Amino acid sequence: MPNLHDIERRINSVSSTKQITRTMEMVAAAKIRRATEHVDNATPYAESMMEMLANVAERVGGSENALLRKHDEVKNVLVVAVVSDRGLAGGFNTNVLRHVEHLMKDKQAAGAEVKIVACGKKAGGYFTYRKVEPVLEFKDCSADPTVDEAAAVAAYAIDGYEKGELDEVIVVYNHAKNAAEQTLREELVLPIDTEVLLADSGLSPEAQAETEHASALTGDVVFEPDAAGVLDRLLPAYVRTTIYHALIDSAAAEQGARRTAMKSATDNANEVVELLTRLYNRVRQGAITTEISEIVGGAAALEE
Repeated sequence: MPNLHDIERRINSVSSTKQITRTMEMVAAAKIRRATEHVDNATPYAESMMEMLANVAERVGGSENALLRKHDEVKNVLVVAVVSDRGLAGGFNTNVLRHVEHLMKDKQAAGAEVKIVACGKKAGGYFTYRKVEPVLEFKDCSADPTVDEAAAVAAYAIDGYEKGELDEVIVVYNHAKNAAEQTLREELVLPIDTEVLLADSGLSPEAQAETEHASALTGDVVFEPDAAGVLDRLLPAYVRTTIYHALIDSAAAEQGARRTAMKSATDNANEVVELLTRLYNRVRQGAITTEISEIVGGAAALEE
């Protein structure tokens, strides 16, 4: 059985760790609101972009834009893995990275070559260690993504798809369902399927009712310069918006996952401290009992 000094030192060590995890939990909780507000502010724009793109594509009818054409064979796939720069967030990074790795194996088994865009240090390190060099890598901005990062990824994807060097572009990230729950998402960014945009836009019932009412109204829509020209401008903007929304959504999910992980660590530390305190008291009581027994025994020996 350990002595009192060892148990006391262990209690102090766990208590110090508990202070760190508790502080990280509070910091993550404070950042959740800002990250969630960022997502909430960007969501209406993303939904409107989807709705507008679907409506314009419907009016144009057929389009020769390269971003709408589905390639006959899928030989080159670009996967955008969105994770965090830091750990201590439970399975936040592991879930995305393992899903991307399984996706790579499935695509390669089907005869496709897979390229990786790593958004977050953990993704870069994970794939580099496995001898998969990312074609693009972004660091130190997972908690606060920028439009420039999304634009760089979108530009690479669009350029490769238009040149025929890419046949599919997929983004994998964690969606912030709420402050305590995250869900893994895999979204096909390219080719763009205008028929499913409205279904995937996530419009609220009120917004859907307004859309149905507006579509019931008769009238002509004037496009400048023309509907096809507007569609050609909307398609790259839609790709940038989709990728940026995935980045900020992942940032909000990261804070929620870290808060949950640190709360669990703090609770576990409290349990360990409680158990060690009980053990400390039991050992101390045993030591005192032993001393009393020795004193009584010694006194009885003297009397004899």
